[in-house]
Amino acid sequence: MSDPLGPEWGHGPDGRRTRSASRVVLLDDAGRVLLLRGTDPARPGTDWWFTVGGGRGPGEDARAAAVRELREETGLVVDPAVLDGPVWVRTAEFDFLGAACRQHEEFFVHRVPAATALDDAGWTDLERSSVSGWRWWAPAELTAAAVTHYPPDLARLLAQLPAVWTGEPLTVE
Repeated sequence: MSDPLGPEWGHGPDGRRTRSASRVVLLDDAGRVLLLRGTDPARPGTDWWFTVGGGRGPGEDARAAAVRELREETGLVVDPAVLDGPVWVRTAEFDFLGAACRQHEEFFVHRVPAATALDDAGWTDLERSSVSGWRWWAPAELTAAAVTHYPPDLARLLAQLPAVWTGEPLTVE
């Protein structure tokens, strides 16, 4: 039987489901960030917003996984070299599909024109059951809406993001 979380998940020394993931902070030229609206099919009524991205396959480079996830989740095809970053790293612990999970994430940035068309044709069955859509958020809207989103300090982090990232990744919560 296949793993409902996906093949990229393993177990950490403490038994918690663990994987490495690449995330893309997709920004438009109006300063908005694209977030996907997620839910846990095992916990009806849950709701949160998160950046594009997902798990890395065995031996898959973080940057290669970021462009693959960007293509799968938005239809955008980009050269890995055009991504900024990684700009942030974080370890997230959460419950999903009844499993305690730990995800080590690296965040990259990609900028697009405001009218860029998106396509969800590459979504997996799990994404179709746990993602209800996407929305472009201005950082101020995100703060004012008081919605659950990840990373939790996203609006502040976006305000501190330079036009081009040249530094080491920041560790964020």
